[in-house]
Amino acid sequence: MKLIPNWRRAWRMLSVQAMTAAGVLQVAWETQPDAIRAVVPEGWVPWITAGVLLFGIAGRLVQQKKVQP
Repeated sequence: MKLIPNWRRAWRMLSVQAMTAAGVLQVAWETQPDAIRAVVPEGWVPWITAGVLLFGIAGRLVQQKKVQP
């Protein structure tokens, strides 16, 4: 296994940003007080996270000029 040639620019990739956002969303949800968690139905959180991850997959499939060397 080898790193991609432009690994130093990985933070600019939409796929990396989406995976980071999905992780942050999960941590943020778990750390919110119950009063705030009551506003968003709990069953929505996995679907929102899945949507963000699907956006990341789409982002991986498109050419991103910010990432090109």
